[in-house]
Amino acid sequence: MAMLLNEDEKMLAETAEGFFADKSPVKQLRTLRDNRDDTGYDKGLWQEMADMGFTGVLIDEEHGGVDMGFMAAGLIAEQMGKNLTASPFLSTGILAATALKQGGSKEQKAEWLPKIASGETIMALALEESRKHNPKATNMSAERSGNGFKLSGQKGMVIDGHVADQMIVVARTSGEAGEMDGLTLFLVDPRTNGVSVERTQMVDSRNSARIDFDDVEVNADAVLGEVDKGGEVLGAIVNAGRAAVAAELLGSGGEAFRQTTDYIRERKQFGVNVGSFQALQHRSAHLYSELENARSAVLMALTAMDTDAKSAELPVAMAKAKLGQVAKLAGLEGVQMHGGVGMTDEYDIGLYLKRIRVAQELFGDANYQMEQIATMKGY
Repeated sequence: MAMLLNEDEKMLAETAEGFFADKSPVKQLRTLRDNRDDTGYDKGLWQEMADMGFTGVLIDEEHGGVDMGFMAAGLIAEQMGKNLTASPFLSTGILAATALKQGGSKEQKAEWLPKIASGETIMALALEESRKHNPKATNMSAERSGNGFKLSGQKGMVIDGHVADQMIVVARTSGEAGEMDGLTLFLVDPRTNGVSVERTQMVDSRNSARIDFDDVEVNADAVLGEVDKGGEVLGAIVNAGRAAVAAELLGSGGEAFRQTTDYIRERKQFGVNVGSFQALQHRSAHLYSELENARSAVLMALTAMDTDAKSAELPVAMAKAKLGQVAKLAGLEGVQMHGGVGMTDEYDIGLYLKRIRVAQELFGDANYQMEQIATMKGY
């Protein structure tokens, strides 16, 4: 499996690097946080991302996208991680676009994919129901009602759920919690009667939502894919999310490492730069090696997603597990090597650690991924 960027991808990587460094440096996140912005992201930046083609990177040209694939999406996500960019790219450009491509009807694709590509709409995946990621544990019910369904239950950690124009809701139409069989995906307007949305601010200053569904009625046209067989589409969605978050963690972890090594080169103690201390050099060398291995894992996962997405579960799980561990190490080492000031808001390193700690939990932390890998390997 060749893990090399082609010329278009190299150009995209350079473009994304310059774009986010200029349009969305870390100080933008600070501004959103300090102003307690209601949306949690810059709408102007989101529109500029659409104008650049970033929001439609997974959408075919027929529906207004640029269709460059997951490697391109990962390159964008990496630069967003490097700059701690807050935007609906994951929820809308990755998760929703994948859901519609994999399970959407012709009419659903025609209605929503162009709106995602143009930056006109925000969509959110309502999946999680417990403190830890576990799709099989879905217990929210979707019962037959007239010509449609009636949804009842609660969802948490719905990324961008407080600003979503449309939600993709995972509910159980048959079977029991603990099974992937019997899951069905629905497109639900958050303004529908019975839907209650509570915005929650996370430790990384991003926003998610808790959403209650109280006998929410939807018609049969709201089903995304097939009734009782949403597990396969959901698998594609979470794999896309894991690959994208792994790429983002690579960007965040790499930048945390860069800022840390820059700091220890300048910080003096006992009259010399602390970067000359052998203990810190060993820790830095170890982290550098781990980040290089992590980059290979991300490239392998993104390549697999573009080559054969149905067989990409293993490399994607490996990448998410590796980046969850390595990016967290980069954040923790960064704070420690900064010393006492690493705990203050004056330096950005703490912001990177907070984002990394949230991102590592999305779609399963390293422990969850390792368990999935063991299961796939027959252990």
